[in-house]
Amino acid sequence: MIKKAIVIGAGISGLVCANYLQRSGIQTLVFEQAASPGGVSTSWKRKGYNFEGGIHWLIGAIKEIPLHNIWLESGALQENNPVYFKDPVYTLVDRAGRMPLYRDLHGLELTGWRDKLALAVLKFDLLCFDGFHQPITDIKGIRARYPSPFSLWEYIKMGGAALITPFLVMQSARFYARRFRNPRIRALLGAVVEPSINALSLIYTLSTFHMGDSGYPEGGSLQMARNMASHFQGLGGEIRYRTRAQEVFRLQDKWAVRIGEEVFPADAVVISVDARSAMDKLFRTPLQDSWAKDMRKGLRTTQCMFLGVGVKADLSTWPRSMQIVLPEPLHAAGLTYRTVVINNYAGVKGYAPEGCSVITCLLHGSTYGWWKAAREDGTYAAKKQEVMHAFLEAVGRVIPAVLEQADVTDVATPLTYERYCSTFEGSYMSDWPPFQPLYHAPYRYERGLYFTGQRTAYSGGLPPAAQSARLTAQYVCRDLNVEFVSHE
Repeated sequence: MIKKAIVIGAGISGLVCANYLQRSGIQTLVFEQAASPGGVSTSWKRKGYNFEGGIHWLIGAIKEIPLHNIWLESGALQENNPVYFKDPVYTLVDRAGRMPLYRDLHGLELTGWRDKLALAVLKFDLLCFDGFHQPITDIKGIRARYPSPFSLWEYIKMGGAALITPFLVMQSARFYARRFRNPRIRALLGAVVEPSINALSLIYTLSTFHMGDSGYPEGGSLQMARNMASHFQGLGGEIRYRTRAQEVFRLQDKWAVRIGEEVFPADAVVISVDARSAMDKLFRTPLQDSWAKDMRKGLRTTQCMFLGVGVKADLSTWPRSMQIVLPEPLHAAGLTYRTVVINNYAGVKGYAPEGCSVITCLLHGSTYGWWKAAREDGTYAAKKQEVMHAFLEAVGRVIPAVLEQADVTDVATPLTYERYCSTFEGSYMSDWPPFQPLYHAPYRYERGLYFTGQRTAYSGGLPPAAQSARLTAQYVCRDLNVEFVSHE
């Protein structure tokens, strides 16, 4: 008898999980509220300009990293989206000129013995993380056609990272960067990850660049998501777009999903939308388990405002990714920004009309309440325009064409992410500041009901989304006594 599964959400995690379930012989149906796959990791077009709202680099882009296998097995990486590896990864732009951050860290401007010592420490930390990766293993009791056994040697090789990790999680990325006397180096490191989160995220990210990983797939996040959706459908799976799951509930001995007046029972229901929102909104009675109470009480979210600008000018002389020190502060949504990270897609195929360019920027900060108040008092649209105008003026002082030749603009607020992706407070990941625990949803809530995605794994980003999806698929296969098949 054929087993059936339902996956709620066609984001990256949902698509990875659905691909594994379908390949393992479980007939899988995916419900997605949006018109396209990808969830938060997506892009969109405005009058001929493509705004990349998801991937800025992909960990697991090289075959030496085990995560690469998940991208291949889920169809994410194919011939139609080869990976580009930029170097330098970031460039500081300020009154003094430009200073690049290369993958091997050469070229940093040292201002004395203190900076030389700080650089030596940084290189030592990267050496400890050399070869570090998230192990891809199997859960206990799973029948896997192609097992991924626990390798003690694999863990031994990553022992250096384990030794320094406790010191990294006890300090912020900003505090770590303060070891450098040169403020330009501190500003440059601030482009890599949000300075408020712990330093482990900074070192881990830098280590992926240092190892030659973390490239940008051609076509960005939407092409990658479309590849995964197409791969899933090629295996016989079904995706229903513009279909919002309204309720998950018990129906006799199974869990079921309600869509309007229709009820869909299944042997397994996998919730891959934001677990923090789902536990309150998808069930008749909000979940009251200890993990749910802890998450309600302690979860800190990472929010941002997305700004995209289509420019009628060729900006290819400017760096691909740059941290700009603004001549005058940018005031937006009640916050002040003295630096901004700009992603410049000039010359990237398919992102702008001939001779034109696209730039994007994420302004991080907890602005959900500010935007919610603006929506309630009727000033939401006007304030979006104000934020974009302030951004154009601030960046235009450094790159005049951005202000003078702006052709198309777009602003996405936390409320935008909440509306299109059902994310809690419009966040795209969980914040992980120093000394703070992480709050996780369980992969397996009980037999027949499962969670996957960034709220089930540490922090956020594509790696935990993909890895959690593989684990969730294994829990489903184990409960249904089905052989887990990872690849052909």
